[in-house]
Amino acid sequence: MTEETPGFEEKPDVPSGATPDDAAQASAPSAEEGAAQAGDAAQTARTAADAGLTAQLDQVRTALNERTLDLQRLQAEYQNYRRRVERDRITVKEIAVAQLLTELLPVLDDIGRAREHGELVGGFKSVAESLETVAAKMGLQQFGKEGEPFDPTVHEALMHSYAPDVTETTCVAILQPGYRIGERTIRPARVAVAEPQPGAQPKEQAAEADEESGGPDEG
Repeated sequence: MTEETPGFEEKPDVPSGATPDDAAQASAPSAEEGAAQAGDAAQTARTAADAGLTAQLDQVRTALNERTLDLQRLQAEYQNYRRRVERDRITVKEIAVAQLLTELLPVLDDIGRAREHGELVGGFKSVAESLETVAAKMGLQQFGKEGEPFDPTVHEALMHSYAPDVTETTCVAILQPGYRIGERTIRPARVAVAEPQPGAQPKEQAAEADEESGGPDEG
């Protein structure tokens, strides 16, 4: 049994005849390996950190896209709401104006009859013309003329007859004018209509038939 001499430390085995520099070089590879391992660990840590940051960035981008889409939807809904409110406001205004002017139509009819009979004179004439001007500014338009084709969507036929000089159903008399506001008809024109005589040829066709036959027979 070998007794260790106290006070002496064990030293790495060094070949006999080796110098201290040789001993340092012998221990150098282990230090380089440690440094390489430390570098690899640092690189791995940086890669993991980069991956984590990339994942967080993707999450932020996804959340941003979702919020952007939400904002776009809200803007579209708000624009639709504004258009709907504006459309409803215009509709309500048109209905209110139409109701008011409809109540004034009998007065306008009286003014028209008075004008036809020459009774629209003096102060009554001035008031009547002012009322007609205000109604026109509110969009009221009068329609209905003799000789125009009958249109059941804007005309109401109160009288019916036949005439040889018409080629289609025609308004031959305006019994009561019609009124509209824009494209809205608030009262159709009440008219007397005439239709072509049954079995009679229109004048144009009769003239063409006479020309083809050489004119009327001479006695």
